[in-house]
Amino acid sequence: MKGHDNKLFPKLEVFIQQLNPEDISIERKEILQTLIDYIQSKVDQNQVVNLNFICTHNSRRSHLSQIWAQCLAFYFGFNQVRCYSGGTETTALFPMVVKTLENTGFEIETIAQVENPIYSIKYAPNEHPIIGFSKNLDDVFNPSSGFAAIMTCDSANESCPIVNGAEIRIPVTYQDPKVFDQTPQQSEKYQERSGQIATEMFYVFSQIKK
Repeated sequence: MKGHDNKLFPKLEVFIQQLNPEDISIERKEILQTLIDYIQSKVDQNQVVNLNFICTHNSRRSHLSQIWAQCLAFYFGFNQVRCYSGGTETTALFPMVVKTLENTGFEIETIAQVENPIYSIKYAPNEHPIIGFSKNLDDVFNPSSGFAAIMTCDSANESCPIVNGAEIRIPVTYQDPKVFDQTPQQSEKYQERSGQIATEMFYVFSQIKK
């Protein structure tokens, strides 16, 4: 693993150090390779890396992907990476996602308790927080050009064949933990999906050469 001087919150640091990219299948690593290649090309050219993670509702998988990607880019010392998320429609960041991230070591505060709540999500004491809320993929909060559109769910991948302004469109889809909502397995399955995404984003940034 690469050495780094970037200080995360201690509980989060411990969680990340326990991730095991050896658990990722060869097939899955092949899917992630396109994302690795895109980031590497930007790093090689000393350019900002804009990653917009897109799902249907921007409520679960796209947020988990954005937050873990931003955190792990920082962990590996890639400070030129900017991560965003959006949906093909707007709903709200699902509360179990917030709880799952808090349990892992992120520090989260509610900025606005409205129908579509706005959260401050921090992974390190001295870094700007990620502002988490549900938004359309082309929201003014997101980049309008020069970014990779990373499709985190099959329905968004199929219903949104063109993402305006994207340099590349990369399907990296995940099973939706929503199917376990209101079941005894809900907490476990959200943690499982969050852990899978964290492990894969760890693998992605561990492969980038400075």
